[in-house]
Amino acid sequence: MKVTSKRRESNAAEGSIRASISVPEQQYSVLEKIAAENKVSLAWVVRDAIDGYLKSKRPVLPHGAVAKHASTDKLK
Repeated sequence: MKVTSKRRESNAAEGSIRASISVPEQQYSVLEKIAAENKVSLAWVVRDAIDGYLKSKRPVLPHGAVAKHASTDKLK
């Protein structure tokens, strides 16, 4: 996944980076539906999906370590 734009947000949680990504409309609609059904934000759904994906690719890392290693490893 290529991040087209990233910047540190002063009001975001420490270590968070805002990223602008593009997804197909059909996937976006499904993500919105999941968010509405679970009464959470779309951002939460996307972060949860990313967390699940990274855990499946790097299951031996403790929670929270994925983000630290993701910046130095190339994810494909």
